[in-house]
Amino acid sequence: MKLLIAVAPERFRDEELIEPMKIFASQGIETVIGSTKTGECLGMIGDRIDATITFEDAAISDYDGIVIIGGIGSQDFFWNSQELIGLVRDFYDSGKVVAAICLSPVVLAMAGILKGKKVTVFSSPASTHAMKTSGAVIVNEPVAVDGRIITANGPVAAEAFGEAIITVLKQ
Repeated sequence: MKLLIAVAPERFRDEELIEPMKIFASQGIETVIGSTKTGECLGMIGDRIDATITFEDAAISDYDGIVIIGGIGSQDFFWNSQELIGLVRDFYDSGKVVAAICLSPVVLAMAGILKGKKVTVFSSPASTHAMKTSGAVIVNEPVAVDGRIITANGPVAAEAFGEAIITVLKQ
């Protein structure tokens, strides 16, 4: 199995990347880091990771799912990324896993795939508004799974988020 991990070029939430990546590695799942540009991406608390592919160069046929990491960089770089929003829609339409944590479930809302779906998100006025506008059903839980859509509300849910992704991938 192989996952595309979407990481903002700046200000991604370190734990939301590190914890799921440990779980994916322990399960033998291959990961590819993608972003709006290739090269070094910098986390909010100092972690660094290299993005080896841009969203426009990613082919969904190469992956079993997409995992979108949160942090303030998500709002800055992802919420209006037409390439990422289009990828999310294509992954969803292909029946693949679509997962997002923290502020990143807003990308799923922008892709128009959340109407009637139970989701969670890091609560801010902007994120809550986007989720409600999309027709999502916001639940007050650390992790929410609705079919092949997995969402989590922030760093403290990072480990459970990674485990939920594994569970859905294996179904």
